[in-house]
Amino acid sequence: MRALITGGAGFIGSHLAEKLIKQESDVMIIDNLSTGSFDNIKHLTNNSHFRFAIETILNETVVDRIVSECDIIFHLAAAVGVELVVKDPVHTIETNVLGTHIVLKIANRYCRKVILTSTSEIYGKGVNSSFGENDDRLMGSNTKSRWSYACTKSLDEFFSLAYYKQKNLPVVICRLFNTIGPRQTGYYGMVVPRFIRQALSGEPITVYEDGLQSRCFCNVADVVEAFLILSKNAKAEGEVFNVGSTEEITISDLAQKIVELTGSSSKIVHIPYKEAYEEGFEDMRRRKPNIEKIEKMFGWKPRRRLDETLKEMIAYEKNLKKKVGQEKKYAK
Repeated sequence: MRALITGGAGFIGSHLAEKLIKQESDVMIIDNLSTGSFDNIKHLTNNSHFRFAIETILNETVVDRIVSECDIIFHLAAAVGVELVVKDPVHTIETNVLGTHIVLKIANRYCRKVILTSTSEIYGKGVNSSFGENDDRLMGSNTKSRWSYACTKSLDEFFSLAYYKQKNLPVVICRLFNTIGPRQTGYYGMVVPRFIRQALSGEPITVYEDGLQSRCFCNVADVVEAFLILSKNAKAEGEVFNVGSTEEITISDLAQKIVELTGSSSKIVHIPYKEAYEEGFEDMRRRKPNIEKIEKMFGWKPRRRLDETLKEMIAYEKNLKKKVGQEKKYAK
């Protein structure tokens, strides 16, 4: 299989690339490195099954050439992270809407299958105990830039399903719920790597508001397995699937768990959303997926527990910190 991964230098894309190459697929990556990092794919660059282009998916000419040479597209390129969405809404909307339109249009030109990465954010301010693929959605006001990401990804889904229904383009939609693992950055508001780095540095761990917001964190390795299962089954085409863990934890408990696992002396402090993001920032109190659909149809469910994933991430961050320290030492 010849696979294209848009946004392939990102946290999830780089893990997907590794897995595909291990299965002897040829992998092409396109990424402008705005949120991804070349370091995530550097170890793959000497592999004969791997190629990459540092370019934006908004460059239609480049995307056309690359898509023409592939069999399947894993579309992961997007503006991600609450902090980035709030600070740069123009980039968010352009990348997520115009970029996805270009990918779908060109995929249709060459009749290439598309695995579209969506997000639990599209459920908006819903208060369900868990969210199913066909549940209604409750969006916040358009004056709150925080919801622009949810709206753009929702439009991406509508676009994809329209191409499937009207033009018979094989499309599968994966709605991801809080994916975590090694290589994830905390720069754009990602809570787990931010907590781990704060704990390892002995800095205060900053929990927003009361910390009683609850989330379910899924190991990236499990998410990659879901991508591959859905990509290989024709029954998945034209369908939407929640992909995530159902192991729920509050943000305050998450912070405490990371303090314990790292043996840190860090104190947990609470700060209001307005200090972290903007005045009037809104968030979901709970975000738990209903994954019955993908489990019943294809037998997928996450296999890795949260503690296992956190230990893996802590070990990665410790090694990274050690490596950076050595590089600084040699540079002197």
